[in-house]
Amino acid sequence: MEFMQPGAFKENANTAMADKNLRSAMTMLNDGMIPNRQGAVDRLPEFEQLSQRGRELKDHVLAHLDYYLERFERNCKAAGGHVHWCATPEDARQAVLKICQSVDAKSVTKGKSMIAEEIHLNAFLEQHDIEPVETDLGEYIIQLAEEPPSHIIGPAIHKTKDQVSDLFLKHHAKLGRTERQTEPPKMVNEAREILRQKYFDADVGITGANYLIAETGSSIIVTNEGNGDLTQTLPKIHIVIASLEKVVPTLEDATTFLRILARSATGQEFSAYTTVSTGARRGDDLDGPEEYHVILLDNGRSAMLGSEVQDMLRCIRCGACMNHCPVYQSVGGHTYGTVYVGPMGAVLSPALLGVAETKHLPCASTLCGRCEEVCPVSIPLPRLLRQWRQRSFEAGDVPAAERWGLSIWAFFAKRPWLYGLGARLAMRGLAYLGRKQGRMRRLWFAGGWTQGRDLPVPEGETFQERWRKQQRKKVTG
Repeated sequence: MEFMQPGAFKENANTAMADKNLRSAMTMLNDGMIPNRQGAVDRLPEFEQLSQRGRELKDHVLAHLDYYLERFERNCKAAGGHVHWCATPEDARQAVLKICQSVDAKSVTKGKSMIAEEIHLNAFLEQHDIEPVETDLGEYIIQLAEEPPSHIIGPAIHKTKDQVSDLFLKHHAKLGRTERQTEPPKMVNEAREILRQKYFDADVGITGANYLIAETGSSIIVTNEGNGDLTQTLPKIHIVIASLEKVVPTLEDATTFLRILARSATGQEFSAYTTVSTGARRGDDLDGPEEYHVILLDNGRSAMLGSEVQDMLRCIRCGACMNHCPVYQSVGGHTYGTVYVGPMGAVLSPALLGVAETKHLPCASTLCGRCEEVCPVSIPLPRLLRQWRQRSFEAGDVPAAERWGLSIWAFFAKRPWLYGLGARLAMRGLAYLGRKQGRMRRLWFAGGWTQGRDLPVPEGETFQERWRKQQRKKVTG
């Protein structure tokens, strides 16, 4: 995709800010996901304890990752499954292709999988005359639009209802659906009816995995549409694609994460479908695949172990950080130019793709700390973003103008009395210049801030001055 270029973040952001449809679509974060999450968290008194337990579990697994992965492999094989270790995306693609070719597959159904997006699996399968069919509604929409996902749990969150309606009419008309549907239930039913036969035609079903269970060799997927169940039970072969850090010790441990995942993601108490798969169909099973394969992808994860960004491997892919991020809310996911977006993507993508290619992404943050506050496993995202910024600065990847500006700021920051004087003069100057309108539409040397918003004019005092006044009032009573 032309816009999938992380080095073009600034240009992409300017385009996104001018997109009225995008800005309209992104309002659903503040209108839906954010208040729904808070409500779900408030209704679970032990949420913080579960969050702490989840963090401890993740840290424990990462400290013993080799043990749990080997245990998962043994138990998966004991249950009749197959495990494929893949160091690179190409290794994973070739493993999938070989499995598909073993049954001469012409089409595969796919449940939502960010790892499949990470390795660009759809385009690869098409090159080998295998049709990939996305069955998650959001993924189906963006497949028709020939776009990558813009959110890890809401792939088509950037689309308005009218855009989806137009998209369905364009692609479904050749299938005899010539009436433009405008009501969401009818649009969903139309997509469901078209996808129904695809499940029966596919020889292979591919899903991701929210968790891999070491004690049983099982995989768990969490969905709200039931498409994951059809994808993995109807075809001859079920392929699970997952990254190394998805393993957890036991089924009981998985329930800890399941109790915080949906609440953090969509504000649900629990997702509609939580499906556990263990091996291939046995003799007395009513359904299920003839073969069960798990592809374990590294692609840079093992290099993160023991590094300063290891905490990122705790991520459970809930999307809460991006839902609450003011930058993501303003520009959407495609602006990042990478598969993983928002604060978590700005930390993970440099680890997977390199700092040079993704140097703009860690800077796509106000460092307000909201992402860390809502993260259910307490990933210190602002600190990790600062670390990538520092690496980029040390590598000389920061433009000369930015380095010059940072040097000036550092000069003042190291001299608090001078910094305070400059802040007081700036506040009084801005207050004077904007005294008539109460806002500033343009701000010198900071045009990026006022390009999409007005700057409220300061009242004339700095924060520290007002704080000191309040403290004096408390003392004098």
